[in-house]
Amino acid sequence: MHTIDLAYVGRGPHEELVTYIADQEDFYADEGVHVAVRDGCTWDAQRLRHGAVIGLGRTMLSRLRDGIPWVALNINTYRPLFWILARSGITSMADLAGRRVTVHPPHTGPGCFTRIVLRQAGLDPDRDVQTIVRWPGDFGMDLRQLEEGSIDAAVVGDTLAPEAVAAEHGWQVLAFFGDHFQIPTVGVAVDPTYTDPDDPAVQAVVRAHLRALKVIHNDPDTTVRHLQTFLGRHTEDEVRAHYDAYIASQFTTDGRVDLAVGVDAISAVAAELGVPATFTAAEFYRTATITP
Repeated sequence: MHTIDLAYVGRGPHEELVTYIADQEDFYADEGVHVAVRDGCTWDAQRLRHGAVIGLGRTMLSRLRDGIPWVALNINTYRPLFWILARSGITSMADLAGRRVTVHPPHTGPGCFTRIVLRQAGLDPDRDVQTIVRWPGDFGMDLRQLEEGSIDAAVVGDTLAPEAVAAEHGWQVLAFFGDHFQIPTVGVAVDPTYTDPDDPAVQAVVRAHLRALKVIHNDPDTTVRHLQTFLGRHTEDEVRAHYDAYIASQFTTDGRVDLAVGVDAISAVAAELGVPATFTAAEFYRTATITP
């Protein structure tokens, strides 16, 4: 049996669900690979590049900034699962002007995406809003500070179901990032310097993830059961609503990329980082190598 380290670099179903299903449904074993799932959230790029990585936003930023020749071998979605959640009385993105907003660090994928989304709304993230930088977690502190009023809005990920939380507190979901910015993301990436993209272990992981994507689309009950592992604060009805709105409708069925979307995403991220786009979408996204 082949072996490989597979590191995730963010938490929540957006990042972990496909891997979790592949593991729990024994798809890795079926494909003949033993996968050691590693928490790489705090690892630097040099440590990450020695194995396979989930999370293509971070690897794209790393390739643009650091020149590490990451390649993405499959994708799960084009729509980053992050939201801006605001206190009652704030009803539009324009209302964030002058407000206190918790965000991810700008050098991270979601931090960079946040800045792009704010600019699209006509807000300068450095001047028009009071940003409070916080490393992502379960967003419990963000919810606590929203409730006590010490912040006005927060960028949150899918360790929670934002609509359910907003309904519970009388808050507002101002924006779903996927409605404003698309980027082929959350798949398997490797650095060919250390890991051959055609290595049997890598290809086995990709095949297992494709099988997990089929489960997401063809077996809602199984997917919701697994999703509840991540969304333990929510009822089954809330989890199913989140699945319908943001998982079944947003995840791909075949792991392949639309290179036109990739071109636009690379250009947007490079512009936000202030660096040249030194590679093409076809060089970064190699999903055409997927074999059933």
